Amino acid sequence: MVRAAVLPAVNAPLQVTDIDLPAPGPGQVRIRLAAAGVCHSDLLLSNGTLRQPAPAVLGHEGAGTVIEAGPGVTTVAPGDPVVLNWAPSCGACHFCGLAEPWLCADSGRAANAPYARTAADGTDLYPGLGTAAFAAETVVPASAALPLPPGVPLTDAALLGCAVLTGWGAVHHSAQVRAGESVVVFGAGGVGLATLQAARIAGAGPIVAVDVSPAKEELASAAGATEFVVADGAAFFEKDGAKRIRALTGGVGADVAVECVGRAETIRTAWSSTRRGGRTTVVGIGGQDQRVSFSALELFYFGRTLSGCVYGNSDPARDLPVIADHVRSGALDLSGLVTDRIGLDDIPAAFDAMLAGTGGRALVVF
Repeated sequence: MVRAAVLPAVNAPLQVTDIDLPAPGPGQVRIRLAAAGVCHSDLLLSNGTLRQPAPAVLGHEGAGTVIEAGPGVTTVAPGDPVVLNWAPSCGACHFCGLAEPWLCADSGRAANAPYARTAADGTDLYPGLGTAAFAAETVVPASAALPLPPGVPLTDAALLGCAVLTGWGAVHHSAQVRAGESVVVFGAGGVGLATLQAARIAGAGPIVAVDVSPAKEELASAAGATEFVVADGAAFFEKDGAKRIRALTGGVGADVAVECVGRAETIRTAWSSTRRGGRTTVVGIGGQDQRVSFSALELFYFGRTLSGCVYGNSDPARDLPVIADHVRSGALDLSGLVTDRIGLDDIPAAFDAMLAGTGGRALVVF
């Protein structure tokens, strides 16, 4: 039996309980988790903003060690340290054929099939985003287990599975930030802090961090922000936020804005904060009720670009070794994203902290 945090139903409290995890089948591996990050996407899965069959074991940002491999697995072996990939590409669909694996049409297939059962009554359980990392052990397709490059601490490596790949990709793939460009990042949670580090590594400057919490200034500065702006109430978004950011970026606006919140007002302010011809990348995931509006005239006049960003537009197999080089050199500090190291029972409190806009990444350590 394995200890896990189970979501009984959408909007129900998590229950830490024992589950029965089967042996890995063909093409699957069993992994003993070292750590799992608590991501905003897990909160959105739990409250129904993102679709997830339930009951389920959530958690998709994780790292651990392979302890058993099913028939036909050749990419990893027992004893190998791995990072979970919650969006493994099939390699055969239309989007994979376009070399856009982050848009793979089949990447979410594993999330829709039961993978385990509750120990108490045998109820089928679904794996959150196909990975079910809020458990001491999990079983996933081998394609969802990426070999961890050497020299990266296994516990902190959990952050590579979502926050870091997303933030890195938003800067280097989606926005394609160049050295000397100014960047503003909205939201200084786990993904936002990773984005700030990626912008610093890219040679951006100035780098402006925006957050509702003044307490995050120290975290943002350590990650690479040269300026910190508090989004202090409705007036910031409705009137003066974009002006304050333009004043910090040469008076014309930032070259690049990265929105890591997923709310209409932050997306709109991020776009308005950029210069004519500027680029805004939206990383944050919002609900269907979050509507953003623009006039046809301003779209023409400002010539700005607004783009979505899925998983950082990353190819994890390509990007992980590059990111690992920066971790080994000390340029990218994984532990700098973590403000709380917790247990399974503490995940609800981590959800509450995200809703309150406090802290960076909470990391479940097994």
